[in-house]
Amino acid sequence: MNSKNNNNLAWHSFEFAVALLPFFPLLAGLSLLVSTIISWKKGYSQLIRYRPNQALMLFAIWLLITSFTSAKPPEAWAGTGNFLPFMFYLASSGMLISQISQLRRIGYLIVIPSLFVVLLGIGQLYWGWESSPQINQLNLGWTLAHSGNPIGRMSSIFMYANILAAYLLLSFLLGLGLWLELFLLKAKGKKITFTLLSLTLITDIVGLVLSDSRNAWILAVAGCLAFAIYLGYRWLVAMVVAIAALIAGASWGPSPISTTLRHIVPSYFWARLSDELYPNRSIGSLRTTQWSFAWDMMLHRPVFGWGLRNFSPFYSAQVGEWLGHPHNFFLMLLAEVGIPGTFIISSAIGSTIYQAIKILSKVSSRSEHFILFTYLLTFISCVLFNLFDVTLFNTKINMLDWILISAIWGVVYAKKNLPQQ
Repeated sequence: MNSKNNNNLAWHSFEFAVALLPFFPLLAGLSLLVSTIISWKKGYSQLIRYRPNQALMLFAIWLLITSFTSAKPPEAWAGTGNFLPFMFYLASSGMLISQISQLRRIGYLIVIPSLFVVLLGIGQLYWGWESSPQINQLNLGWTLAHSGNPIGRMSSIFMYANILAAYLLLSFLLGLGLWLELFLLKAKGKKITFTLLSLTLITDIVGLVLSDSRNAWILAVAGCLAFAIYLGYRWLVAMVVAIAALIAGASWGPSPISTTLRHIVPSYFWARLSDELYPNRSIGSLRTTQWSFAWDMMLHRPVFGWGLRNFSPFYSAQVGEWLGHPHNFFLMLLAEVGIPGTFIISSAIGSTIYQAIKILSKVSSRSEHFILFTYLLTFISCVLFNLFDVTLFNTKINMLDWILISAIWGVVYAKKNLPQQ
């Protein structure tokens, strides 16, 4: 009975964490910590024998080593906070998440709050809503900036528009999967849920457009295309490809074609995608400059790297422009923890995704098959987003990304280690 109570406490603490995360990340983190500790107590001896968990432990040791060898140790040690606590949680997820049906519950807890996040963002842009200095001083984990950050782009309760876009991309793809599941299976007695999901998807689309993130726009369209291909809707595939081709032609096509298409496609889209909306950008602000610098850092110290969070001070000193990251997660890892560290963590997560795809091919339930596919598509989209940006330094998005992979990790762990599943 005590074990059952502990299991329920761990799961409910986890649910509480997911639901609170966008608005109260500190409380969500504490709740996630409770869930993690209970899960470790339940299956410590079993968890440490799981090879992907051993890879996580090896990566944790590597982070400590690179912090000692770092060019700027204080920054490196601070940077471990973006990894170590969440890896501790990820390794325990096999004791908490074992059923694909649990992924559906987690999905709803992630998606529904986005409705209120976007509504706050609309108020921010069009009605001048902003959080008071008193609220900001309480450090609840969010600040509503007047007219967005940067000005004119929706950031809602996130620190920057691109971070909001990453959140809404995740929410939109998960929500679309949940919506399609209800629609395709014609679930009876869930009209309220279907309506709420429909409303949330519409607001997520509005938020994605107003966040003005090219990265999120492209991946959201690619995600819709992936769902259409998965479902075998050729007409929908053709429609998505046609719309994407129109926008791409208006943005990057040769002069006669782009000029014609720009009369059809709203300038809001083609001007942003072609970068004509923000001309005269400095060399240091270009992603190609940042990527080249991070690559050179890796070439100079390929084994141990320069240490976590060491890109910014070196980039600022040499280029004269401060940036929090090089706008590519893997190049950042290569520069800061070297080739071995990047290989270890990439292999651990990559092998889990591979195992999840193998499980997907064996799932007989159409509903469960669709839910697992949705999670895989959403996580892969988050990885692709981080090829052009880095969301690691925002606590809320970082935690959500770890929760997303942990859901997949837990299902894979259960299938490989719990025969009764």
